Amino acid sequence: MRVSDFNFDLPEELIAQSPPAIRGSNRMLVLDRATGTHHDNFFRNLPEILRPGDLLILNDSRVIPARLYATRAGLHTQYNSPEPTGRIEVLLTQQLAQTDWSALVRPGRKVQPGERLLFHAPDETKPLLEAEILSAGESGERTLRFATTQDFHAILNKIGHMPLPPYIHRDDNPDDRDRYQTVYSQQPGSAAAPTAGLHFTPEILARLEQNDVQIETITLHVGLGTFQPVRVERVEDIHLHAEHYTLPPATAKAINIALRAENRVIAVGTTTTRTLEHCAQIARGEPLRAHSGQTSIFLSPGHKFQIVSGLLTNFHLPKSTLLMLVSAFAGEESGREMVLGAYAHAVRQRYSFFSYGDCMLLL
Repeated sequence: MRVSDFNFDLPEELIAQSPPAIRGSNRMLVLDRATGTHHDNFFRNLPEILRPGDLLILNDSRVIPARLYATRAGLHTQYNSPEPTGRIEVLLTQQLAQTDWSALVRPGRKVQPGERLLFHAPDETKPLLEAEILSAGESGERTLRFATTQDFHAILNKIGHMPLPPYIHRDDNPDDRDRYQTVYSQQPGSAAAPTAGLHFTPEILARLEQNDVQIETITLHVGLGTFQPVRVERVEDIHLHAEHYTLPPATAKAINIALRAENRVIAVGTTTTRTLEHCAQIARGEPLRAHSGQTSIFLSPGHKFQIVSGLLTNFHLPKSTLLMLVSAFAGEESGREMVLGAYAHAVRQRYSFFSYGDCMLLL
């Protein structure tokens, strides 16, 4: 199977550039996997669409202001002499150790191991953060080591920007600090929002619980494994970067009970889906146990889903690993055609796409 098999035509004007005026007001396309049919709905009706006894799993990772702008301070051996030159964009993608981070650096070719970067607040001459480039990878990937500071995350909140994806053609603004974040986010660490969760409001969550839908959480910190573009031609050649996840005790217990009772497990987002299916793989048929770890699982057509029986997700980029995951979930035989047909309907009906756009429910 080729990556080009997952292409579709999307008018540029359907890519949402801002969130809806009211959180939770987006449209929702509902796809019945058994019949292949779909119908138009609204996200606010989700509590009435799900059934009592359903288990809804959310990703409670919190987006950090991971986009930073730095100036170059020259090579480490010459650090005391040169004046800082050149504006460098740094997107933190994963914390590796207390002071070490994976990052995407642009322009990457100018920043090599041994060089140091300085991070300033606007209109301040003294840098608030300093980092050394430890190693270089492909496509602008770098490992950074920050100088020790007691208030790293406080400084990040002061000088960092929300990491809006590149298809949003504007700078971030103060509203994005709230709207590019789920209302239930708890664990800081993501470089992109688990966007299917952006639709939920406290009121909708309360209605779900009133309708006897159980709600639990996992944590997967979104990094390169989720949003790195595909650069190969064959699906079987795709390999994702590892991302950190946690399966809490209450969630493991709830899933085990739901599976025994043959109740549906509804994953909110592809990040939640990947985490749960990874946990199923390592459990090897045994009950799930609470744990933390790394996953680089790639779910493509042919994968047999062991836990997830329903999926709420936004509309994804053409030829993306996330579109392949949704196609895999839609069905082993005709899932790709089913999903691309639903996407074609969404384009005709002028749904909005991607992070701030409308959503899709597959049951």
